[in-house]
Amino acid sequence: MASSKLQALWNHPAGPKTIHFWAPTFKWGISIANVADFTKPPEKLSYPQQIAVTCTGVIWSRYSTVITPKNWNLFSVNIVMAGTGLYQLARKIQHDFFSEAEIEPAIAKE
Repeated sequence: MASSKLQALWNHPAGPKTIHFWAPTFKWGISIANVADFTKPPEKLSYPQQIAVTCTGVIWSRYSTVITPKNWNLFSVNIVMAGTGLYQLARKIQHDFFSEAEIEPAIAKE
């Protein structure tokens, strides 16, 4: 049973013998790097970079569902990219616009 499933994966149009498998597999590195940046201070995050990661994830998630063959590896990596990008953007926006530390010095000056 397991060998037939492995053989089906191997011979799939988006299987390991094609670029349709390897491109999204290596793209996981971007998502993993973005997850590793969760510990990075929000002031060191970049709006352009996180917007690009988020938009890439959203656009390619949609694209991966309309192409033939369906590429679920591409879909899943892009859902994770969009999610991590949105999380990082939320952290950055919260830090830049809703941070208590920035409000206190402004009050102290008055």
